[in-house]
Amino acid sequence: MKDNQTEVESRSTDDRLKVRGNKVGKKTKDPNRPKKPPSPFFVFLDDFRKEFNLANPDNKSVGNVGRAAGKKWKTMTEEERAPFVAKSQSKKTEYAVTMQQYNMELANGNKTTGDDEKQEKAADD
Repeated sequence: MKDNQTEVESRSTDDRLKVRGNKVGKKTKDPNRPKKPPSPFFVFLDDFRKEFNLANPDNKSVGNVGRAAGKKWKTMTEEERAPFVAKSQSKKTEYAVTMQQYNMELANGNKTTGDDEKQEKAADD
């Protein structure tokens, strides 16, 4: 409590600080929801990372890998990028089908969230 504040004023300040930290209305993520498909660059990055780590085994920096991959990606032609784009597109179509199934199960009430699974395990024990 500061010299020029009364006890009531200092308490109200503390109460406001407590409320400030709470996030109201934040949704929790469903762990069963399908993961979004990677972009063509991230498909490329998976392959590039393996090659880069073999060529530079002493490199510990993730940033160096990302910078090198970005430089190489920018210099690649459309023909060189085509396999990564195709792989990304196939993963995108798989994702669309999986999401459609997920949404149907969710609408029917068949899908359980991670919290429900924890509660079911606790009930079984």
